[in-house]
Amino acid sequence: MNLYGLTREKLESYFESIGEKKFKATQVFEWLYQKRVLTFENMTNIKKEVQEKMKQSFSLFLPNIINREVDIDTEKYLFELQDKEHIEAVLMRHDYGLSVCVSSQVGCNMGCRFCESGRLKKVRNLFSYEMVGQILKIEAEIQERISSVVIMGIGEPLDNFEQVMDFIKIINDAKGISIGARHITLSTCGLIPKIRELQQCGLQINLAISLHASNDVLRNQLMPVNKAYPLKELLNTLKEYIHVTNRRVTIEYILLQNVNDSVENARELATIIRGMNVYVNLIPYNETNHLEFKKSEKKSIDLFYDTLKKEKINVTVRREFGSKISAACGQLRSKKENI
Repeated sequence: MNLYGLTREKLESYFESIGEKKFKATQVFEWLYQKRVLTFENMTNIKKEVQEKMKQSFSLFLPNIINREVDIDTEKYLFELQDKEHIEAVLMRHDYGLSVCVSSQVGCNMGCRFCESGRLKKVRNLFSYEMVGQILKIEAEIQERISSVVIMGIGEPLDNFEQVMDFIKIINDAKGISIGARHITLSTCGLIPKIRELQQCGLQINLAISLHASNDVLRNQLMPVNKAYPLKELLNTLKEYIHVTNRRVTIEYILLQNVNDSVENARELATIIRGMNVYVNLIPYNETNHLEFKKSEKKSIDLFYDTLKKEKINVTVRREFGSKISAACGQLRSKKENI
């Protein structure tokens, strides 16, 4: 078991199971996440015999950074895991601080046609420590603190529900990495049963939905998940989620040239989300050599935006990041593995 994968609550249970006081979990969290020690021996207020027990029970391995590509305001990291699999994370520099987009799986089974990481099928789920490690290693590399986290890299987070929930609890913990819940965003293609499970967790994180189409015919073509969870059912679930959590939801919409970027698509999108506590984040597409889709022209993006505005929809256009590096999700991994 890896120590970085334990929530403080689970670590408290461990210490109680070996006859120790549970407050030692807080001490260990402070060593790991505030003082950033890398060995048990450096936890100087933990007794030697307890250190030895921890050594026998836990690993302190973290994923290794094996490649880094840098663009203006963006850095992309390729990590190698203990089993030699590879994942990616992206650091983005904003006016308001640093954010990291982390992966939650090795590969992805959702099969979205425009997505590079979906082209490479799921090998396995990531453990929570492997997600925590992406943040810790990047912070160590840049010698700066991360202020926000987006779970939007390789994989579908809700397809790895338990490990992702532990990851969120660890990074949100005041004695952990201490990133506020409202600075944590989980992005999903729309796994309805797991969205309903998430709404019962009491987390104040942000939820983003990868919609990318304004009707079932188009979404079925782009995103196979829509055949299992069609738009009407998904939108009804989001209405329920908003009601229960009292949290606004982000609608993500990647603009693909001559596919989903027409004025008609914009009007149709406005119709299906009108009245919901949501805002639309329009995303210029990051092109990849392996897929046929192209980024919408600027005039089409502007017209789509203007149409939503006229329809009284809250909308933003996401600033482009990493246009000069392997920016598309999964692209750096596919280059490494020559797939």
